[in-house]
Amino acid sequence: MQLNPATVKSLRHTFDWTQQQLADACDVSLRTIQRVEKEGAASKETTMALCAVFEVRQGELIKLDENNQNDANNSPSKSFIAGLIISSVISFALGAASVLLVSN
Repeated sequence: MQLNPATVKSLRHTFDWTQQQLADACDVSLRTIQRVEKEGAASKETTMALCAVFEVRQGELIKLDENNQNDANNSPSKSFIAGLIISSVISFALGAASVLLVSN
């Protein structure tokens, strides 16, 4: 299962725990916690243990898609919206001009 490494690390810091303390609380190895915090890779059992220890739902630990994690990836969305607005304005202007030409 793919978890959000930043979320896991942030929750661990909220509890003011070391990686070893979290591993002990979840009854997993230190290496497992290191892997989760680095890569986000976790088994279903590890995910459930983290949810139980942190008292959160599984959805709160699931990795978001890259667009939600990285603001740099939101730039194409912004440029798409800008292009849509510009094309709408141009379409409106052309439509208004054609109405004026037809009515004369």
